Amino acid sequence: MKLKIKRFCKHREPNAMVKEYEIPLEECTLLEALYFIKEQIDPTLTFHSGCRSEVCGSCAVRVNEKEQLACAYKVQEGDSIEALAKLPVLKDLVVDHEVSLNTLKKVKSWLDHESKPEILSIEDEKKIEKQTDCILCASCYSSCPVLEVDQAFLGPFALTRAYRYTSDVRCEDEKSRIDAVQEKGIWDCTLCGECTAACPQGIDPKTDIMMLRSKSGQYSYMDPNFGASDDMFGGGFDPGF
Repeated sequence: MKLKIKRFCKHREPNAMVKEYEIPLEECTLLEALYFIKEQIDPTLTFHSGCRSEVCGSCAVRVNEKEQLACAYKVQEGDSIEALAKLPVLKDLVVDHEVSLNTLKKVKSWLDHESKPEILSIEDEKKIEKQTDCILCASCYSSCPVLEVDQAFLGPFALTRAYRYTSDVRCEDEKSRIDAVQEKGIWDCTLCGECTAACPQGIDPKTDIMMLRSKSGQYSYMDPNFGASDDMFGGGFDPGF
């Protein structure tokens, strides 16, 4: 079986190169294939892995331009593997997650010390269970087309985390979190659904963003693009189309 891997090392080679490897394995995961290459063919190949059981998210890569967890994906003849997109590549398949993780600070994705000391009911847990399953693999971040043109966009998993905490009954200050997702956040999303398709945990950031928009309306926020359209036609003028 032959695989193509996009190799890169900013300290040695400024331009990425694609290298082809042939392995004798069949019916194996991509992570198993990567370990075989590193141990038997090319010890310089660099990648991340952790739990090897689809829990930690550290082995996320792109296969044939689609985000996959290497520990879960079954390799196919001719697969093309590369690092996640929208993130700085450190070496080969390893990316720097600092930029994406910093978005969690901007949306205040935690419970404050003064949060309500309530015990969650089973119903309360169910409301935020799926969003809590996020493993921060950055697959949704890599797939987001908005980040292609605006790197300041908060990104899907940050907005999903924002929805998770605004929906937590222990959240004391919902408004501050809603305030935090207005600029470069929920209104900049195109609702294309690429993030939802990429998530290995079955989370739906697109719907979470739509729910945040609904919550924002309760605090008198609205899509700023509507205002821009009104200005274009003189404030509510019907162009007759």
